[in-house]
Amino acid sequence: MNVLVLGGNGFIGSNLCQELLKQKHNVRILDRSIKNNNIHYLSNVEFIEIDYVQTEDFTPYLKGIDVVFHLISTTIPSTSNENKIFDIKTNVCPTIQLLEDIIKTGHIKIVFLSSGGTVYGDTRLEVIPEEHPLNPICSYGIQKLTIEKYLQFYNHEYGLDYSIVRLSNPYGRGQDGRKGQGVVPIFLKKIINEESIHIWGDGSITRDYIHINDVVDALCKLLHYSGQKKVFNLGSGKGHTLNEIIEEISLVVQKKAFIEYLEPRSIDVKKNVLDISTIKKELMWKPKISLNEGIQNMLTKE
Repeated sequence: MNVLVLGGNGFIGSNLCQELLKQKHNVRILDRSIKNNNIHYLSNVEFIEIDYVQTEDFTPYLKGIDVVFHLISTTIPSTSNENKIFDIKTNVCPTIQLLEDIIKTGHIKIVFLSSGGTVYGDTRLEVIPEEHPLNPICSYGIQKLTIEKYLQFYNHEYGLDYSIVRLSNPYGRGQDGRKGQGVVPIFLKKIINEESIHIWGDGSITRDYIHINDVVDALCKLLHYSGQKKVFNLGSGKGHTLNEIIEEISLVVQKKAFIEYLEPRSIDVKKNVLDISTIKKELMWKPKISLNEGIQNMLTKE
């Protein structure tokens, strides 16, 4: 298939592109920068260096494309509230332009990477199904949900084929944590270097962590999915507290962690673990890599 990956040079995108190429798909990458020493691409790949936010016409890049993976986000949950107008202008508005151009171009499926960690908001459920009410409590979650609604609108009005992936917390090779995202690589580096770890709250915040290999496996299966479901939670289906993550990393690297607990933040949902029964059933997929194995994998491959 001919696949366009928006954000193909990022953590998720670079891993996805490598797997797509292994599966003999033709890949076109749109990103602000194509410089990444960790990527060793094979044949059948085309790089286009553009600024997604500044692009006024996507039609030249959609020519001949079967599926678009939209992985770009200009903000992260922890900082999105600082400039809410920027969050909307640089995420929602360019995506609407992209959808307009997809409709003009022809029959193209779009797979949008939403946020399973923010669109649901604060919930007391042990695991959160896709049908749960959507009540995001940060700007990042709101812009992700807004794009979801526009996808539904374009499907209703123009027949746009789409899949929404509400991803939990991915980790793995190629994730360095320098942008403030990625608890596992951030903690891993600090524990190895015997640096202090700062945690907002008491460390009981619980998240669903999934290895990048499992993420990429599920995304690739969506290429050929033709079922009725449009929204998929994608995670491990298991929850780990921040304290448990630190304990697991310390166990793997055999070093003590130094922790400094800070005042909790209003943007942090207490617990978020995804119900992944839909994606397991529809795609015949399941996560394979445990947290312990995933951490060891990061040590051996990076």
